[in-house]
Amino acid sequence: MSNLLTLKENKMEHTPQNLTCTIERLTADIPAREYIERFRNVDYFVELCRKCSNYGKRYGCPPFAKEELDVINKYEKVWIMGAKIIPNDLTLPLSSANDLMLPVTNEMNDMLLAKEKCLGGHAFGFVGNCPHCGGASCQRIKGKPCLHPDKVRPSLEAFGFDMCKTASELLGLDIKWSDGVHVPEYLTLVCGIFY
Repeated sequence: MSNLLTLKENKMEHTPQNLTCTIERLTADIPAREYIERFRNVDYFVELCRKCSNYGKRYGCPPFAKEELDVINKYEKVWIMGAKIIPNDLTLPLSSANDLMLPVTNEMNDMLLAKEKCLGGHAFGFVGNCPHCGGASCQRIKGKPCLHPDKVRPSLEAFGFDMCKTASELLGLDIKWSDGVHVPEYLTLVCGIFY
């Protein structure tokens, strides 16, 4: 059974376009075996990843070798961290979503790597473009080693975990979807560490 801790910061974030939002941070702990059994479906979620233009082109994206996928089996616990990013203006265009999420993503990545170092585990970051190469093409496309192997982490979904179920059942947070025009009621980020 997971333990849920909710930290409501009600903190105003200022993004590059001076967009503002309120952030609620949530965490949960769950035994690793339970998380793997209840929340993982590698075939299904990696198949969804296969439809993405980043598939096989970023070091944080599948495909991964079986040995890489199995690395999590040696850990006993999983710490999940989420952020609920509530835009103060719900009429913002959907194109503003990344501007709202990027500062929070960067902050959470830093926190995640620090906690990974402290716990000695294996962290999982966020889906999407790598924040460490400044928008440059990933070296994976060129068959070259990653420029930031100390920072790049795959997402939980890239390892076959269900983020909707994780957010809902472990963080008490239903993921909201856009109407295709405006940002949703809130945006959700979820990451974690196996330790």
